[in-house]
Amino acid sequence: MFEYYPEGWNIDTLENRMATQSFSALNDACREGKILEGRAIVCDGAHNLIVDLGSMQGIIPREEGAIGIREGKVRDIAIISRVNHPVCFIVTGFEKKPDGSLCAILSRRAAQEKCQKEKISKLQPGDVIDARITHLESFGAFADIGCGIVALLPIDSISVSRIDHPRERFSVGMDIRVVIKSIENGRITLSHKELLGTWEENVAQFNAGETVAGIIRSVEPYGVFVELTPNLAGLAETKDDVSPGQQASVYIKSILPARMKVKLVIIDTFDFSYRPSPPKYFFTGDHMDRFVYSPEGCEKEIVTDFRTTST
Repeated sequence: MFEYYPEGWNIDTLENRMATQSFSALNDACREGKILEGRAIVCDGAHNLIVDLGSMQGIIPREEGAIGIREGKVRDIAIISRVNHPVCFIVTGFEKKPDGSLCAILSRRAAQEKCQKEKISKLQPGDVIDARITHLESFGAFADIGCGIVALLPIDSISVSRIDHPRERFSVGMDIRVVIKSIENGRITLSHKELLGTWEENVAQFNAGETVAGIIRSVEPYGVFVELTPNLAGLAETKDDVSPGQQASVYIKSILPARMKVKLVIIDTFDFSYRPSPPKYFFTGDHMDRFVYSPEGCEKEIVTDFRTTST
């Protein structure tokens, strides 16, 4: 159901372009209650959003800018920050401007309420959905899960390999897949690491005796943890002048499935700034009840059971 994707997914689709190409098409969309998208070009002094529809301008009055604005539960930055970005809306009517031209009256709030009723209220822990990163904080990433409705992806749920900040995995605007981790009092929390593969799936990409690329994640008195993939890290012997965040070339000394360990030797390290690349997903379904990261027969079992999540 295309209407309930994150904002921006539909703006360039043929269906959206056809529905905004003329007054007649917009009027049809108004009667049918269709969710459409356009680009917000201005937020005026009263915090109304002006939207470019191609065939005419539209206006989203401030109180129609988002769920919670009218009640004072959401700050106006939720509206202001949409300038130069796609916004979803339902056309609620038309009015003439002083110069005689028509202007479409739009409601982003109504689109979000429809998304909330038809999609988000029906989500269950373990459901896998599309999302788009909207902003990053030290404690996690916020992602649009439909029509501009945002949920939190905590930093410790992004990947098995620990990171210092979500920007090491994501950039704003990146499209990702997420798992519904929990729903408590209507508040949705997301997870991501369960989609990035088990220990066995990740380690199958490597062989003992190879020298491969990695990222230094932490330096401990007993060794250095090196990330080989977002869901796989190995322990290297201590080495001088090594610091977290550095790129590394590492020799794979041994792979021990029974202990879920990869033993490494650091060959070289260097500083390098990189832009996060889109995640590689091993899970492609739309729901998971249980995720077992650890190999069968391993001394330690690492499991995420979505069936036990309170709702």
